[in-house]
Amino acid sequence: MLERIEWLGHASFRVMGDPIIYIDPWRITRPDHTADVILISHDHFDHCSLADVEKIRGAHSRIIASRAAAMHFEGAISARPWQAFNVGRALIRAVPAYNAAHPQALEHLGFVISMYQHDLYYVGDSGVIPEMARLRPDILILPIGGSHSMTLSEALEAVRLMRPRYVIPSHWGSAHNGSTYLEAQAFAQQVGSAAEVIILQQVR
Repeated sequence: MLERIEWLGHASFRVMGDPIIYIDPWRITRPDHTADVILISHDHFDHCSLADVEKIRGAHSRIIASRAAAMHFEGAISARPWQAFNVGRALIRAVPAYNAAHPQALEHLGFVISMYQHDLYYVGDSGVIPEMARLRPDILILPIGGSHSMTLSEALEAVRLMRPRYVIPSHWGSAHNGSTYLEAQAFAQQVGSAAEVIILQQVR
């Protein structure tokens, strides 16, 4: 499963499997692969981009989005926290995502993708929240961007709470509201033996 995950920059990811899943596409180049599923965690511009969705959307693509984000896309499924969807070989569960900058009442989302005998948890723009204690993902995609997502110390707390095998940091290496490569490396060092941190190279 790990080898199927591609980082497209900032908080954007692609999972190359059955189905092909894009998560929060933003400022991506026009890819060779059309999406089977497009997941949109919330309606902020760096996660919910109409132009980028159009680059990857085909006639068969399903968009699963938070309530506010779904309003921007014709035919999108408006997902509630804890709602589940079966698509191809994947079970996709929407989970809550919130912090001071993203109030819980707005029902922003993270996603747990279960496929190929692994659970991948894309946290979205969330702080450390009580609901995370219910989750034990194999792979954790975790924001380390700071003010609008998690600080490094909060990200460490999330790793200790959920005990994943692998952690992939996001929200770094971009000029928009993110950490630097050096901070991503510092995060990996602080995680230590608690999990294996994978700092992905951006796919262009």
